[in-house]
Amino acid sequence: MYLGLDLGTSGLRGLLVSEDGTVVGDATKSYDVQSPKSGWAEQDPAVWVGACLGVLSKLATGFPAEYRALKGIGVAGHMHGATMLDHSGKVIRPCILWNDTRAAKEAAELDETPGFRELSGNIVFPGFTAPKLLWMARNEPENYALVSKVLLPKDYLVFWLTGEMSSEMSDASGTSWLNVEERAWSEILINGSGMRRDQLPDVVEGSDVVGQLSVERAQQIGLSTDVSVVAGAADNAAAACGVGAFEEGQGFVSLGTSGVILAAKDRYAPDPSTAVHTFCHAMPMKWYQMGVILSATDSLNWLADNLGHSPEELADLLPDKPFGPGAVRFLPYLSGERTPHNDANTGGAFLGLSRGSDQAALVQAVMEGVSFALRDCLEALHSTGTSLGSALVIGGGSKSAFWVQTLANTLGITLHLPAKGDFGASMGAARLAMIGAGGLSPQEVMVPAAIEVEIKPDRVLTDAYDVSYRAYKQTYEAIKDLP
Repeated sequence: MYLGLDLGTSGLRGLLVSEDGTVVGDATKSYDVQSPKSGWAEQDPAVWVGACLGVLSKLATGFPAEYRALKGIGVAGHMHGATMLDHSGKVIRPCILWNDTRAAKEAAELDETPGFRELSGNIVFPGFTAPKLLWMARNEPENYALVSKVLLPKDYLVFWLTGEMSSEMSDASGTSWLNVEERAWSEILINGSGMRRDQLPDVVEGSDVVGQLSVERAQQIGLSTDVSVVAGAADNAAAACGVGAFEEGQGFVSLGTSGVILAAKDRYAPDPSTAVHTFCHAMPMKWYQMGVILSATDSLNWLADNLGHSPEELADLLPDKPFGPGAVRFLPYLSGERTPHNDANTGGAFLGLSRGSDQAALVQAVMEGVSFALRDCLEALHSTGTSLGSALVIGGGSKSAFWVQTLANTLGITLHLPAKGDFGASMGAARLAMIGAGGLSPQEVMVPAAIEVEIKPDRVLTDAYDVSYRAYKQTYEAIKDLP
């Protein structure tokens, strides 16, 4: 048996998987994000530990025989978070998360530094890790002086499980400290952001075994110290492993808290000017490119909070099939935007409201606005020479038939819903454990997901969505500099 842990922004999932890939157990534990100031997003790593203990307890109780048969654990997690530890391994302050924009000024400074884009293969975005440490040096010098090691969120869980500090290629790619082409830390990038190499753990591949469960942890969670823990992967790289997207031309669209269009690559081919991310994949000598929007289902969650309904209740206001673009336009820039704008300061907006704009119209506008933002990502990928003729669609938003069909109409490509539900990142983490701890080959493990539903663009409506998308693009240009 193998366990995949997925450390998400709003909760942790654990997936028990047998060697043949069958899911035998599933457990989740939710938690919140703290925003002490506007634009800030933080979590105390103790919350992750508590959630992990809760998930493991549920699995041990619900699936005792399978749980005791664990051979390996893999961990996936949200990227870019800065988890700072002192010399004793104690957390210094809450982790600064991927959607935190406080370091926009520092990111711009590093991005303008000669060599940063060339070595890292990416724009230095405000959510990346390096600018957060530079912000901390300037604004929290007493905390910064204590920093002995910086771990990414899922790497902190690996440390908690094993007592060993590590990072791995796919996650480290989003720090602005990694030479993504050479798959190694760059002294130039590290020193250029004011850090030292000894403040970062060694970087390894996703299926590499970091260590065994420590004696303390094994006793606490009721397992043997013979259980191996692999390095794991960043959430989107893990999701790609979970659905078998690691060969050139394979990819997916994720309607999660953030939105992603990802395409696997056999070679390193960056184009930072497009604001497309070029990162190492979790498998050796594989890369991937992706466009990222910061508020996908988070936009619907925001609307639900303000209307006093659940996201599911709002989604149910719409039919299964769209009838064409709505009159209300929504810009989903609630936390700024990455691809293609790299704009931490822009804000979201509703346009075209009238007295006839009811809740269903607002929900439709949100789903269309997120779809148009993902079309921006696809256009940016195309500009780098990367193309997708079809893609899997995963994430919580994929449960809405209206949203998925709107997305297909907007992107103009065929989308596929996987047959076994949304187990992408946790399944990918388990698969990496099968390779590293179980000795299975990638060809045996990284098989494509079975397809349950195929969603083709509605050719009667695609022209209308294209016109609406063009208007959406012009809207951003018109309002981006408004105070």
